Amino acid sequence: MRKMSRALVLVLPLIVLAVWFYSTWSGPRIKDGSVLTLDLRGRYVEDQASPLLARLTGRGEVPLVAVLSRLSTAERDPRLYAVVLRVGDLDIGWGKAQELRGAIQRLREAGRRPVAYLEVESFAANLEYYVASAAERVVMAPGARGAVVGLAGEYFFLGGVWQKLGVEIEIERAGAYKSAVDFFTGRRMSEAYREMANWLLDSIEEQFVADIAESRELSTEQVRAAIRGAPVAAEGLRALKLIDEVAYHREVVTSLGEHPLVKEEDYARVSPRSVGFDPVAHVALIYGSGTVVTGEGGHSPSGRSVFAADSVSRALEEAAEDEDIDAIVLRIDSPGGSAMASDLLWGAVQHARGKKPVVASFSDVAASGGYYVASAADAIVALPGSVTGSIGAFVLRPVISGLLDKLGIGYETLLRSPHAEIATATRKLSRGERERLRQDLEGVYALFVERVAEGRDIPKEQVDAVGQGRVWTGAQAAEHGLVDSLGGLRAAVAEVRKALELPEEADVALLPYPPPASLAEQLAELLQGTASALGMHRSSSLRAVAALGMHRLLLPAELEEFFAWLLPPAGDRPVLLPPIAVRIR
Repeated sequence: MRKMSRALVLVLPLIVLAVWFYSTWSGPRIKDGSVLTLDLRGRYVEDQASPLLARLTGRGEVPLVAVLSRLSTAERDPRLYAVVLRVGDLDIGWGKAQELRGAIQRLREAGRRPVAYLEVESFAANLEYYVASAAERVVMAPGARGAVVGLAGEYFFLGGVWQKLGVEIEIERAGAYKSAVDFFTGRRMSEAYREMANWLLDSIEEQFVADIAESRELSTEQVRAAIRGAPVAAEGLRALKLIDEVAYHREVVTSLGEHPLVKEEDYARVSPRSVGFDPVAHVALIYGSGTVVTGEGGHSPSGRSVFAADSVSRALEEAAEDEDIDAIVLRIDSPGGSAMASDLLWGAVQHARGKKPVVASFSDVAASGGYYVASAADAIVALPGSVTGSIGAFVLRPVISGLLDKLGIGYETLLRSPHAEIATATRKLSRGERERLRQDLEGVYALFVERVAEGRDIPKEQVDAVGQGRVWTGAQAAEHGLVDSLGGLRAAVAEVRKALELPEEADVALLPYPPPASLAEQLAELLQGTASALGMHRSSSLRAVAALGMHRLLLPAELEEFFAWLLPPAGDRPVLLPPIAVRIR
């Protein structure tokens, strides 16, 4: 008996472990007629995994592809009676908003009865409502305040700041619309800046109104009239047919009837194969997120993603050589950055394209250097609200002699060549050196135009005509031949099917490539990046501020975004960044 009891003691834990492993690998049991509840809120990133620093600081960034995968699984899951989407404050751009909106529309088309529950408290919840409006029913919390007031873009100019500090910024630009320098040196919009800002805002507003009208079965004039009325309270929105009901979340769930509830964390363990997903091809999903920089790495010291040339080039090369990979999707969410790094990446995409199909997919932004890289792909797919184009370059050269004088700091400059003055920070360039700098920048622009013309197989004159620093939405870019088709990752996969000559209904698996870094690897990268940022460099003070995260305490979101863009590339080199930070709410 003692031997048997010992055996039972040993065997029972093994049985428990076996049951646990089986339930973990096979996923949760979903009953027929279930109601799935999901949250849509916060910041979604184009990355394999939330960076370590974001987790430690509680910023809660979530990979967008994880949310899209969950919604795609739900779309194909016949066991689901309905899906309730709790929509809170979203810190995303219009590209990601359209990705989420498209996924909700597909739930609706598949008969999954998506219900959007708006739980927002904002003077302007345009973007959150835009996402929610794709659902079959839109319900608002009784105490919510989510005014649909129409879109606005806000722009800042730092010219007066430098004047007060005694810093003079010397600028050169290639492209009449390359007006990023206005942000740093001006006090107001130039005419070119204003023209471009208006056509971007008009394009996003047109998409905003048209999409809401279609989903809510209203005319565009009815939607515009509702926006002009700008109702704040939920009852006002219902009277204008922008929402269907005013209720609490539990009442929404109850109204669907007696159905088993499935929580998001449980549904995350459902295998796509369990709902019939059977891929016939495997595609490497490689991310190009953040500012384009030279070297290695995935994240800056502040935790933001960076589009590092060496790291992404190596991923492209390895995926091109991997026998288990049939094609590559390069997902870009980048405003550009270093001109040299952009060209290195363009070459890497061209090399990979020679071995396997490469499709570029645009998220919120793929402009300037981000577009430069994408132009080497076989096909480019952009969301209608993606910000793209901006074929142009600029350089900023701060002259700090006035600041040093104010601080009482003496300085001397010794030269061994008349051209060496370009490397100094205390004297303005001579006319000859300005001309030399201008010629160099024109060369950068000419190479940019040449790369786009070669990659897109269009004449250089055509590229220049839509270039000159102009920024477009994805919808406008499609009209000008800068992108091939409109849509998100689903549309990018459709381009892959065409390239691989697969049937339209064939399943294709997107595999993050390379696999996400471990926590230990992320920690090592973070520490290495912070040490580098705090090292000696002409812009070391800015880098130190970024490493410590102090800029978040000092700057509004729009300025913080520009701050992040300009940190990795040095301020005295050709930079491929869009002329304006587009943050339309």
